[in-house]
Amino acid sequence: MATAAIGGRAEDRAATQALRTGSWLMGLAAVGFVGYAVIFFVRNFTDAFLELGIGPNEVSVGRDEIRAFSPSLFEYVSHLHIAVSGFIAATGLAVVFLVAYGVRRGALWAWVGAVVSPVLGLAVALPAHYPNHFDTLGHLGLIYLAVAIFVVGALVSLRGILAERR
Repeated sequence: MATAAIGGRAEDRAATQALRTGSWLMGLAAVGFVGYAVIFFVRNFTDAFLELGIGPNEVSVGRDEIRAFSPSLFEYVSHLHIAVSGFIAATGLAVVFLVAYGVRRGALWAWVGAVVSPVLGLAVALPAHYPNHFDTLGHLGLIYLAVAIFVVGALVSLRGILAERR
């Protein structure tokens, strides 16, 4: 009888540790998403203008050439940079809150929301990078790193959530 109780507590501790570790990794990755958005936003207002990792090999003109060609096109591209960076940051922030106040407490609904939000964003955004050769490591490397950390955290925390439900 005592063995079963001790075993149960060890399982509870393992589930709690999985939730703690997994949610920490998910949160770290979500902060990485916000950081990427900040870089994206700032570059819009610098001479770099184009996204991180996008250079003359991918786009043959820069800020000044785009502006000289068409000031209205320049403003349109600039507004897209700002909007996309806002949506990336908003997604990252939402995931941070879902992780901190739901996943960490073992809420499956929060885990689903925290996972589905960036997956939806990536499912829409990533495919357009490949046929246009915008899939450089300099451009997508930080996102790939954040996603890898996020996936590990999501799997570890899911293990903890499922263990708590038993």
